[in-house]
Amino acid sequence: MTAPTSDHPTLDTSNPPLRLRHHCGVVGVHSPSEDRIPEKLFYALFSLQHRGQESAGIAYRNQGRLVVYKDLGMVSTVLGRYLREKRSSTVGIGHVRYSTYGGNKIENVQPVLASCNKGDIAIAHNGNISNAGTIKDALVEEGSIFQSSSDTELMLHLLARSRAVGFFAALRETLARLEGAYSLAMIHDNALVAARDPLGFRPLYIGRNGSVTVVASETCALDMLRIGDYRAVAPGEMIIADESGVRSEQILPSSQKAHCVFELIYFARPDSSVFGKSVYAMRKRMGAALAEDDPVRGDIAVPVPDSGNTAALGYAEAAGIRIELGLTRNHYTGRSFILPTTAERELAVRMKLHPVRSVIKGRSVILVDDSLVRGTTAGILVKLVREAGATEVHLRLSSPELKWPCYFGIDIPTRGELISNTLSSKEIADHIGADSVRFLGVDRLRSAVGTADDFCFACFTGDYPIGVRDRDKE
Repeated sequence: MTAPTSDHPTLDTSNPPLRLRHHCGVVGVHSPSEDRIPEKLFYALFSLQHRGQESAGIAYRNQGRLVVYKDLGMVSTVLGRYLREKRSSTVGIGHVRYSTYGGNKIENVQPVLASCNKGDIAIAHNGNISNAGTIKDALVEEGSIFQSSSDTELMLHLLARSRAVGFFAALRETLARLEGAYSLAMIHDNALVAARDPLGFRPLYIGRNGSVTVVASETCALDMLRIGDYRAVAPGEMIIADESGVRSEQILPSSQKAHCVFELIYFARPDSSVFGKSVYAMRKRMGAALAEDDPVRGDIAVPVPDSGNTAALGYAEAAGIRIELGLTRNHYTGRSFILPTTAERELAVRMKLHPVRSVIKGRSVILVDDSLVRGTTAGILVKLVREAGATEVHLRLSSPELKWPCYFGIDIPTRGELISNTLSSKEIADHIGADSVRFLGVDRLRSAVGTADDFCFACFTGDYPIGVRDRDKE
């Protein structure tokens, strides 16, 4: 392996995560009459479990007051036992979380509740406020006391301190001060309120089934509740559902869009539609684009489950080779925690993924995955496939090289920890023990998604759609 040149940051693989972390998922439900709202929230959140596995929670209106139930853990663990008893309401919101800003602590679990001069409020937030540090410093100087390290709490402070008359005027003023990504579900008194940032970084959908109104991060949650009539909440739009009906207001100007392209590459469920596009179809197109002009022709394409499944289908079709499920996934291992030693990290991967020797032995394998972060997991996977008897292992990634951090809701490591900032594709192949490594080019990705000007590619290019005030501090 060629040594890194001096103008590159030093690669740090001392404590790598096994995957990029998702951001969060939100859901909100309103009914003009009493309904089993907490139960509906449970099923919708269960559909969004892939968006966050550290914590889950719901808040709903019950006999004139807001009730919250939340904890660290998966949706079924946190809410399953609680919902054995029938609970009714007219409005509720829910949240699943991976920590982006703020750690995995109980005080950071959402929804967040507050009773202030603007009324009783509950809020669940998907995204990341890129100027959160600046706002928090100013609020602390003015005497604010924070109970958590989550940027969601900032919104409640801004709402309470606003001099605007009435809740909705204060909300408009608050959202105008925020920079970055937010898709919100809120309860104010008996109303469900939803809002999306003016660039539309994160997806948010609204649908109706009879008189019941539902907002959710992805359409798969609406499908779970048998809602077929839905649309995207527009960037900069606020929606209010209460006893008088559903109304919409464009509260912030939206002259450009910056949808997160990683929603299509990895985060969203394949059966969802986000940003008006089929996730499944987009991933197949990315896989097919990855196969174009590939100088290597393998015997079989093997997806890394489950993240590489759909892209591998597209790759195999375009390359004219068979797709084989040469790696199986053990779905009972739970989360793969960050482990301190290489041996323990390898054991965690081996517990989760198993090669099918009869499929792999004696064949040249095209191993397809969605992205490469630090390269640690990829190295273990290549080793597993070689041990199963592959004659060659060629790693193909359906995203470009990750080179820049994200400030809008994805937990991407620092530049020094991203392997593509340190090593070339050839050096990465040597580092992980593969015969070759190939990424999807940015131009090919832009062509694959279409409407490329509506998307944010900053984690690949460093070209952020807005300035990031707290970048140097973070």
